Amino acid sequence: MAQVLRRRELGRALLARQMLLERADATAEEAVTRLVGMQAQAPYAPYFGLWSRLRKFGTADLTDALTKRRLVRVALMRSTVHLVTTADYRSLRPWAQPALDRELDTAFKTILTGLDRAAVAESGRALLGARHLTPKELGAALHEWWPDREPRALATVVRNLVPLVQVPPRAVWGVGGTTRYATAACWTGAEPASAADSEHIVLRYLAAFGPASVADVQTWAGRTRLRPVLERLRPRLAVFRNEHGVELFDLPDAPRPDADARAPVRFLPEYDNLLASHTDRTRVISEEARKRVMTRNGMRATFLVDGQVTGAWKLHPGKASATLEIDPFRPLTAIERAEIEAEGARLLEFAVPGAAHDLRDGTAPSVGSEDRVTGEETGQPSESPASPREAQAWRLGQQATRPVQTR
Repeated sequence: MAQVLRRRELGRALLARQMLLERADATAEEAVTRLVGMQAQAPYAPYFGLWSRLRKFGTADLTDALTKRRLVRVALMRSTVHLVTTADYRSLRPWAQPALDRELDTAFKTILTGLDRAAVAESGRALLGARHLTPKELGAALHEWWPDREPRALATVVRNLVPLVQVPPRAVWGVGGTTRYATAACWTGAEPASAADSEHIVLRYLAAFGPASVADVQTWAGRTRLRPVLERLRPRLAVFRNEHGVELFDLPDAPRPDADARAPVRFLPEYDNLLASHTDRTRVISEEARKRVMTRNGMRATFLVDGQVTGAWKLHPGKASATLEIDPFRPLTAIERAEIEAEGARLLEFAVPGAAHDLRDGTAPSVGSEDRVTGEETGQPSESPASPREAQAWRLGQQATRPVQTR
């Protein structure tokens, strides 16, 4: 009879592997590798995600890795932009291809009917071999050859069939910029692998997100029909069940802390994969909280208290001052609020060092529009929403489990 792992035990196991019980002594690249990539369509989200996970992390650590091409931002799991190492781009892109194909076959099915997608992809590859282009520029150039097709759809065909990197200064802290594409092969000097090593990738997923069910793996990947992969791996795995009797797989020696292990307050960025990589996410977020976190545009930035999503946050950076606005989903105890304020103060010092800092409860009057300053004006990050296409891809990725509920 398989051992039953209860919700808190599953939550603590997940937090331990995500470096959220204890910050890790690791480089940015080591952490991104350990996480099997970080969802990154919000360009500055990985900075905050790494800060919450690493003992020593500065914005220059990630900026340097991006500009020197050790880390890249490319469409992968669930057809969403992920920050990965150049080595993982090669192995993960063929693994993610079914999700990218699925987006074309669903969101763009009618628009692309009868289109020679391979010809569009090759034309896009040639265009991007000459110069870096924005999605709008790429679509407009392709529209000249396919005038009966929507430019946005043409650009998406190239994005989904040709591995493309979003090149700096996009996502460079304090600089930023519009999305511009280069082919990943040109940018990294390497083509993606010819085929995915599915078993190796699933083992890596379990190391970062386990214990997990077949449905959980499929949710993370944005793919279906992965049970045969888990069945081939079964002799090498530990098998458990959750409180509902669902079978869970895990690496035998992976950390599974006690349910009462201390889980400190942690701030997570929008779209953090912690909340996007399981079918049953109640190990870290209740259904009630999920309804407040998932919006039509994607996922809000959140904070954890005792291992559970307890509220959302937003940073309002200014030239001389910065405010961290929190939106608790339930009343906080004095001890909880003190810990949130302490961790929030550290986040503010990381994001806007040297400025006057303030933490404000979102239930209080909000910062006036005249006081709000964008990241572009200050050289610091603002929380720009994902593009409509990226938000659409996000929603498609969730349809493998259940419709996204909105507030």
